[in-house]
Amino acid sequence: MAKERIALVLGATGGVGGETAAALLAKGWKVRALHRGAQAGGRHAGLQGAEWIRGDALRAEDVIQAARGAQLVVHAVNPPGYRDWEKLVLPMLESSLQAARQAGARLVLPGTVYNYGLDAFPVLKEDSPQHPHTRKGRIRVAMERRLEEEAARGTRVLIVRAGDFFGPRAGNNWFSQGFVKPGARPRSITDPNVPGVGHAWAYLPDLAATLAALAEREEELPSFARFHFGGHWLEDGAEMGRSILRVLGHPTPSVRRMPWPLLRLASPFNTTLRELLEMRYLWQHPARLDNTRLRAFLGQEPHTPLDAAVHKALQAMGCLPEAAEPARGASPLATNQA
Repeated sequence: MAKERIALVLGATGGVGGETAAALLAKGWKVRALHRGAQAGGRHAGLQGAEWIRGDALRAEDVIQAARGAQLVVHAVNPPGYRDWEKLVLPMLESSLQAARQAGARLVLPGTVYNYGLDAFPVLKEDSPQHPHTRKGRIRVAMERRLEEEAARGTRVLIVRAGDFFGPRAGNNWFSQGFVKPGARPRSITDPNVPGVGHAWAYLPDLAATLAALAEREEELPSFARFHFGGHWLEDGAEMGRSILRVLGHPTPSVRRMPWPLLRLASPFNTTLRELLEMRYLWQHPARLDNTRLRAFLGQEPHTPLDAAVHKALQAMGCLPEAAEPARGASPLATNQA
């Protein structure tokens, strides 16, 4: 009889955590979801089979207890609203590391491109130099260094870096906080791109499917494994705005440039605006994730066509009626071979 496969997911009420938990459940894993409040399974239709455990990611004893018997600990939790990163991110990671170490589990971290500075652009490989010039980037580098140290001591680690998140139930992200506002059909689209500059996006269900596929082959991975997820690389970043227009159809919303000077004026009074401004360089310079290593290992990368992905994201945000159909010609699933 096959051994029960157990995964503990921290951040299951968030975007990447929730989608990863759903993808693991679909592959037959038993998923435990750590959550500080009451049972939260109703927030994600794909998580009905998860076991919700009350606990705090900052309390190592809570995470250790929840991880007993697990083979995976998915660390997909972040402070809400970008607040207190420098105070909370590394302590949260330490809790997960202790839990993974004691359970003999592999720790899984969804990574970002924040680690990299302009010296690594425009094509980012897993071993590209990490010289960030932002506060969040330096924290991300510290996280990965801590994981590499722990892997050298015997704790197995998997990092999968991806571009900007978007999709159903995504949390803090440029798509729902920059391009369009949730809750109603958009009257306008705000585009932060410099015209002609490429941008990397990660559709969360595809990223989650990738993490689950890697988890299925966990024993084949090295102790410290790191991959790049290609996702949607848009040679002209303005293509995301054009996709939104195609999906929304008529009447066509107006498209306006991101008012960066106004954001800077308001940023002293708004944490989210300050954090968005810090990442502006990613809209001014192209940074493509090279997924050659991932494709060599998996054979392919899960990939939903852009307009179909944008449709799902807008619908989940309340920007489209539930009965609306995806843009013509958008198939539900394809494979990214690039």
